Amino acid sequence: MRNKVTVVGGGFVGSTTAQRIHDAGLADVVLTDILEGAPAGKALDMAESAPIFGSNARAMGISTGGGDYQETENSDIIVITAGFPRKPGMSRDDLLKANYDVIKAVVEAVVKFSPNAILIMVTNPLDAMAQAALRLSKFPKHRVIGMAGVLDSARMSSFVAAELNVSVENVTSFVLGGHGDDMVPLVRYSTVAGIPLPALLPKEKIDAIVNRTRKGGAEIVNLLKTGSAYYAPSAAVFEMVDAILKDKKKILPCAAYLEGEYGMKDLFVGVPVKLGAKGIEQIIEIKLDPDEKAALHKSSESVRELCTVLGL
Repeated sequence: MRNKVTVVGGGFVGSTTAQRIHDAGLADVVLTDILEGAPAGKALDMAESAPIFGSNARAMGISTGGGDYQETENSDIIVITAGFPRKPGMSRDDLLKANYDVIKAVVEAVVKFSPNAILIMVTNPLDAMAQAALRLSKFPKHRVIGMAGVLDSARMSSFVAAELNVSVENVTSFVLGGHGDDMVPLVRYSTVAGIPLPALLPKEKIDAIVNRTRKGGAEIVNLLKTGSAYYAPSAAVFEMVDAILKDKKKILPCAAYLEGEYGMKDLFVGVPVKLGAKGIEQIIEIKLDPDEKAALHKSSESVRELCTVLGL
């Protein structure tokens, strides 16, 4: 029997995530949205592409405008992308309270039908929404994960590869912290074919890449005018889903609930984790220098402020 993944939110991020999972034959997919007809139409479109890709995965789309999540029952993974999109000039923090209300309704509904699922949170502001999902679901911490570091690290890697004119396959970037302007690209741990980045680029070039990485989402929002990124975010979710369903024990930077690791407690922060069948199977603690540690704590405080506003 194939695995089952529910993607809540049929916008660009959600539908593209569902498409990637379906096309790879990774799992049967249920796409949900409050709009009538739209998720069913997108799922049918995916299903009709299956013969071309050779995928035997099934796709189903359901409208949840009436609060009915019955068809999501027994999902192995639930990816939550539902929420209000970010607009030009809007910070992730502006989305806080509006998206909390969305997440509250969704999480309470889906966990009732899939009490053993793993939750992957994508809705912004991501770290605070992951914290909310943990509280609302009452799931153990290893089954609630925030997608952030995979995306931010991919953005950094793409910029590094372009600057050096090398294959993206040679580049490994490492971005920790909250998914916002205070994220922490760890230059010292970022490499090209195993060579540390500082050995290949001057400081001013690296600083420019770090700055662009931090503003990567906003750069796309400003270009699109009426939307936000979805190709790279959906690819990041796919990599996480793939690691979990195939029990890869893959180390990826994700938002995880810390209970003393890195000197932080009771908070979701982007750190290296081992992803496998159980979700987060290990939080990897790496040694940080004083500047890196200070930057990570600054980033975490930004997340804590949001959680405080929500009473989490």
